[in-house]
Amino acid sequence: MRKEEVDLDSRFGEQFAGHYVFQEITWAKRSHIIQKHTKYHPITGQVSGSDFVAIQAETIWASLKQQPENKPITLEKLLSEDEGIPIDLGELFSKIANRLN
Repeated sequence: MRKEEVDLDSRFGEQFAGHYVFQEITWAKRSHIIQKHTKYHPITGQVSGSDFVAIQAETIWASLKQQPENKPITLEKLLSEDEGIPIDLGELFSKIANRLN
């Protein structure tokens, strides 16, 4: 499986500086994440809604295989609107996860 590594300085904040390793996830894992956050109409079976933020956050979380231990990024932190991660860092993580998956 493909991997991508990134070393961050303190530009996103000192708590996010360090070495991160992302790895491609399996097709089954990706499908499970999408299924979990997609709602279907009970009669027609057509998609009635998807939580794209949750799908992206779980994809990042599943891809993130190594990170600095001093202040780890959790799924809750990725999804938080109050104590989350900076927008630019989220965008960077999204780009990496999307490239791999």
